Amino acid sequence: MPSLAGRLPRLPRAVLAPLFAALVLAGCATAPAIDPAALPVAPVAFKEGDGRWTTAAPADAQPRGTWWKAFADPTLDELVERAGQANNSIQTAAARLAQARALVRAADADRAPQVGVGAGVTRGTEAGAGPRPGTLISTGATLGYEVDLFGRLAGASRAAALDARSREALLQSTRLLVQADVAQTYLALRALDEESALVRDTVTAYRDTLSLIERRFNAGDIAELDVARVRTQVASTESEALALDRRRAELEHALAVLVGAAASDFHVDIADWRSALPVIPAGVPSTLLARRPDVSAAQQAMLAAQARVGVAKAAWFPNLSLTASGGVASPELGDLFQWSARSWGIGALLSLPLFDGGRREAGVQNASAELDAALAGYREQVLVAFRDVEDQLSALRYLADQDSAQARAVAAASRATVLSSSRYRNGLVSQLDLLDAQRSELANRRQALQVRSAQYQATVGLVRALGGAWDAPAGVVGTVAPGQAAVGS
Repeated sequence: MPSLAGRLPRLPRAVLAPLFAALVLAGCATAPAIDPAALPVAPVAFKEGDGRWTTAAPADAQPRGTWWKAFADPTLDELVERAGQANNSIQTAAARLAQARALVRAADADRAPQVGVGAGVTRGTEAGAGPRPGTLISTGATLGYEVDLFGRLAGASRAAALDARSREALLQSTRLLVQADVAQTYLALRALDEESALVRDTVTAYRDTLSLIERRFNAGDIAELDVARVRTQVASTESEALALDRRRAELEHALAVLVGAAASDFHVDIADWRSALPVIPAGVPSTLLARRPDVSAAQQAMLAAQARVGVAKAAWFPNLSLTASGGVASPELGDLFQWSARSWGIGALLSLPLFDGGRREAGVQNASAELDAALAGYREQVLVAFRDVEDQLSALRYLADQDSAQARAVAAASRATVLSSSRYRNGLVSQLDLLDAQRSELANRRQALQVRSAQYQATVGLVRALGGAWDAPAGVVGTVAPGQAAVGS
């Protein structure tokens, strides 16, 4: 068998030169390495932590847990379950994941042998056979396989698989986001129920005061100015109660959308606020942050973009396709399956594009730009994740102190109201002084409710920032009843 070197003089060197150049540079088709200096550096500890926080690589496969059950509220549990089954954002994310997985199978199919069968009939003339037309009937099977010499198909398959993993992480991120939105909306609604009850109790007290003032005015004991002041206070407090009702209706409608229900058919009964407030321990490690699905999705998208750079570079190198066919062909249908009608063929095609007007170079530049954008997106997502944790940790710390201070303010305002009421009955202070004391107590009680509501919101926000439920040594995690302070860091 003659050697390849012996055949070289018979082939145009201008054709062989690009082929050899491609074979020599085949190693350039690999995806570029990511510079570690371009990745965000994780802090040794969170600013709001106690020094026991640790760092770890993303671990998106770990379960997020049923973290909302820590609030010990059956209504919240039911709403979260309904949202998991009927929320439209979750269903959209699930459909996107199914689409990405189908693309993975399509990419893998390009790496497998392609088998097909076919049959055909042609009629026409052949060169050297005369002008008389003839008919040719054929049937057979074909086999094709592209040899992945430079990893183009493998790179495309890997990129598609990473895209699917990114979509899976985005689905988890959507679930976590919806769960957190349901919890925060529901807890805000319960806080409004509590606040509305307080305001309506105040309206009732103001109305009783108004009745007393009107009787005294009719008896000629006080001036009309005192009556006008109390009527103003009653009307303004009634207006505040109606504003709270409007806000509650809006939150209820938002919950309906989150659980996939029509707002017209959805209702959450007014009930006492009995949700427990979980205490997230100070020593929760930042390995939980590594489970944030949005961080994982950004990382997988970055790796997919990296793989596509290698795919774009592989377009510079030749493709080798192996083909085989077998079947029968005959001008007469009766002779189609005779042994003499058999036909077969095998072949190999090595193709190398020489000039494409810069298309392949543009493809490499496009893939490189996508990698740069994905790297920047991943870096930003990690930084945002650390910011979210710091925000919620600091919020919980400050809210705990604010809750204690507000509790003292409520106690002092309540005592001031009692003393003012006693002094008013004894004629030592005016009606205006009593109303001022009552307004101060109402404002402080409402402020205390709002601080407690903010603690619930920050707790859910921290769970979301950490990527789901936390794991802690036995005896560390606890709950506190509504109204008690919770230390979050």
